[in-house]
Amino acid sequence: MTTALLIIHGLCAVFMLGALTHQALSVWWPATAGTGSLFRSFRAVRAAAYANTVVILYIVTATLGAIIYPAYRIAVRVFLEDLRLSAANGVFELKEHVVAVGLGLLPAYWYYWRQPLAAGDATARKAVTALLAAIVWYGFLVGHILNSIRGFGP
Repeated sequence: MTTALLIIHGLCAVFMLGALTHQALSVWWPATAGTGSLFRSFRAVRAAAYANTVVILYIVTATLGAIIYPAYRIAVRVFLEDLRLSAANGVFELKEHVVAVGLGLLPAYWYYWRQPLAAGDATARKAVTALLAAIVWYGFLVGHILNSIRGFGP
């Protein structure tokens, strides 16, 4: 059961990472007129359409992470401590705090992306989107690296 939740947690994280990356690139580096290259198309998205999905995915992903957290504490953290990999434990501990900051940032993120978009909020929208994208990227990479070090389960 825990392994299935971990897989779902990872899939939600990948979807959220994709949505936030699309959104962040579209507000920081908007697509310009020109050829229909793949990278231009990647940036040419309706950024506001991602906001509700990102909020829901963040909450679902964080909730799944909280559900599987006790299994991590018992199986993975002890293994890392036995190998004296304190840096790996430290970055995961930091991940917990950073994800909590992201949860606190969600209301501001949602506020600045609500429809209709206020033109005066463009700078705040860019900043909060970039910060949330950085949080999600950090959480994803740390989780992936720790899972690669130990795996999951007994």
